[in-house]
Amino acid sequence: MFDRLNAYRVMWILVLFDLPTETKKDRKVYAKFRKEIMADGFNMFQFSIYLRHCPSRENADVHIKRVKKILPVKGHIGIMCITDKQFGMMELYRGKELANAPEPVQQLELF
Repeated sequence: MFDRLNAYRVMWILVLFDLPTETKKDRKVYAKFRKEIMADGFNMFQFSIYLRHCPSRENADVHIKRVKKILPVKGHIGIMCITDKQFGMMELYRGKELANAPEPVQQLELF
């Protein structure tokens, strides 16, 4: 039987964005987009990179569709999915010091 929480099946979604902030309206759109992805369970990794841990590709697809529904008119947005195994191979540094990767947030799933 296929292990449900296999490191090749568990996914991470990365939303990378560069939105304009020149005008008050632009800043409002930026803040709204950021708040909406956070409300969907994304956490800030860096200023314009947000992550979400998903137990499966199917679950990741649901959250990707939600992000696509709220895309702003202006700006550049990238959405990328990687496996937990790939994410675990990332090397992170704070300055020259090796840092730990963020722990996945435990989420309750209802069937």
